[in-house]
Amino acid sequence: MSAREHLTARLTARVGALSLDVALDTAPGTLVVIGPNGAGKTSLLSLLLGVLPAESGRIEVGGRALLDTSAGLLVPPEERRLAYVPQDYALFPHLSARRNVEFALDCAATGLARGARSARATALLAELGLEALAARRPAALSGGEKQRVALARALAASPRALLFDEPLAALDVHARAEVRAFLAAYLARVALPTIVVTHDARDARALADRLLVLEAGRVTQTGTWDELRSRPASRFVERFVEDDAVAV
Repeated sequence: MSAREHLTARLTARVGALSLDVALDTAPGTLVVIGPNGAGKTSLLSLLLGVLPAESGRIEVGGRALLDTSAGLLVPPEERRLAYVPQDYALFPHLSARRNVEFALDCAATGLARGARSARATALLAELGLEALAARRPAALSGGEKQRVALARALAASPRALLFDEPLAALDVHARAEVRAFLAAYLARVALPTIVVTHDARDARALADRLLVLEAGRVTQTGTWDELRSRPASRFVERFVEDDAVAV
């Protein structure tokens, strides 16, 4: 996928008592979504993945529509090729790191033989600095290592875009700083449309090319970190950028 391709969406939906009305574009790089608890951040990811139904809207990645309610188009979740990394990583505890990555290839119907799937899993783990840990199960991995295994699994089936929900929240403060730096550098290289949901100001500042502020299901501001800091559109944004300023 070229660096010029991106994910765009315009969606309306009702999730419980929350009414969502969101437009987004990942260009030029990683889009970080921030907002108060209950603003609809995780629900937005679920809508993009297709596991929650949209009332109306369109989702497009690299010129291909995944959803267009006006045309009656609905690509099922398993065919959207949007890789999702949840907060707890959702690794299978009984499988090795390599087999966790292979699982994504098993599910993706790539046509690869078992040996080729294993080789691709090994290559991805090596790319992420985990080749020596390929035979270990998740319980024998650190938090940062688990995060990278989850990333390798997300990348295994050549996704069109990456979606992260609080990717660093499970890490302690020391691991978080190290993995934050690694993830920021990796996402800058991988050239995939990427959306990251986070509540942490340091993570947002390090990972974002642009930020989208979601409050009560509505977009209240978009822009770079410096734009949000210089012209906060709400009290939430003002407090959020202050959190980074006072972080140790």
